[in-house]
Order: sequence, then C-alpha cells, then structure tokens
Amino acid sequence: MIHEIEPRRMKNEFRPGQRAEGKSPVFVFSEGPEEFLFSGEGSEGRLPRYEELGAGVSPVYLFSIDEDAYFLGSSEGDSLPEGFSFQHFKTLRKQGAKKEFMFAAMTAIHLNRWYRANRFCGKCACPTEHSETERALVCPSCGNTIYPRINPAVIVGVKNGESLLVTKYAGRDIPYYALIAGFTEIGETFEQTVKREVMEEAGLKVKNITYYKSQPWGIADDILSGFYCDVDGDDEIRMDRSELKTAIWAKREEIELQPDEFSLTNEMMSAFKSGRVL
Repeated sequence: MIHEIEPRRMKNEFRPGQRAEGKSPVFVFSEGPEEFLFSGEGSEGRLPRYEELGAGVSPVYLFSIDEDAYFLGSSEGDSLPEGFSFQHFKTLRKQGAKKEFMFAAMTAIHLNRWYRANRFCGKCACPTEHSETERALVCPSCGNTIYPRINPAVIVGVKNGESLLVTKYAGRDIPYYALIAGFTEIGETFEQTVKREVMEEAGLKVKNITYYKSQPWGIADDILSGFYCDVDGDDEIRMDRSELKTAIWAKREEIELQPDEFSLTNEMMSAFKSGRVL
C-alpha cells in the first residue's frame, strides 16, 4: 500500500524549529488542491527546491522521509521556476512515480487542504496563526485551537462463498473495480458503518464482520479501515445507481486488480483473489 515504504520511514512529528534550506523540496500547490509544481515525469521528476522559488516564500515544515525534510510553500504571482508546471497527483500516479514520493504527495495534499480551510477562526473569524508547540492553528483572539482533520472511513470486502462483491463508482472516470466504501457518521461504530454502507449501496445484509488493516489516504483526508464480511441471506444485489454504476459478484479468478499497489482496496481484492483470505 502507498504508506508501506520500508526500509524508509515517514517522520510526521511536529518540528517547530525546522527551517527550509537551499536544496529542500517544497510542495507548491495551485488553486486545485491536488495540483503542485513538478518538473519532469513520474519517477524521473522532482519538486522545486527552496532556492528555486521566488523571494518572499516562507515554507512551512510538513514531515520528513528519513532525513529528507519536505515543506509547504506558495507561488508568488505568475512567476514559476523555469522548467516547472502544475501537475495533478493522478497524472504522476499514472506515470509511475515512486511510492515514497506518492505517499509524501498525498500527505502534503491532506495538510495543504487543512491549512487553506482554516486561515480564519471558525468561532470569531479572526486570522489564525501557527502554533509554536504543536501541529495546530490557533486563534490569537479567542484561543480556539484547530487540529488537522482526519475522516474515518471503511473499505468493505463482502464475501459470498468463492465470490467477492466488486463495484465501480457512478459519475467517476475510474475504469477499474473497487470495493464498497464510505465515511463513518457521527455516533456510529466502524461495524455499523460497514452494515449501513453495504445496505445503502448494494442492498445486502452482512455478518461475520472482521477487521483486516488500515491505511492513511490523504486525497480525501481519510484514515481507511478495511473489513471483510459475509453476505447474510439473500445475495441479490440491489444497487444504488446514484452511488454505483456496476456491482457484481466476481469469482476469485475473475477479479480484475487495479494497475498499482497503492490502495487498501486493491490489496484486499488481491488477498481474496489469491486465496490468502478465505
């Protein structure tokens, strides 16, 4: 999965004294939250360095992978470093960018979206400031403290003997199969989310809910929790067409996997297809 970058390790602890140096890589986002400055293609490309950015840029420390520190900066006006353009996360994914970079990019997207959404206090509308002691934004007027938002969600592998429920989303240009998924609502357990999402999207009851693994997925500010379960009784799929355009029972040998190994969804489909999950 995208966060499994061993032997390298992401260090996401807050470092108030960390400053960008000349060669430090900086994520510079456009108005689109998933587009950032990049030069080249895929694994051969790179982010701009601090020394290549215009005067007045004050990068914010994000995290490190081993000893490589990454920062968040901003573009000044229409002047961009030579050879760089705004490229979309999905484009770099298709081009085969390295997993560790894609994990860094996804995490930067998550943090950038949070910083942008909380420039003003939600209680008194005063501009917020960076905390000096933790990763938080603080209102200097009323003291309101805002922490990065993480949305809990589930990925569900519904089993029916030797078949697995696979789906395709409605209204999205994604050609490959996925699993039932959805966000946990207020006052709801993960297990209740599993039952509700499967019923809402496929019209099926489930039982024997078993936890598999979790995964950070910064594109939607998520922490994903993966579960397998068995269909309970009637296995006729009653698909919600506002959510899905396809939902079928696929036998192990018929399951079509996604083109890379980044997602928890793909690993769960692969585990069932290979027989590692019965």
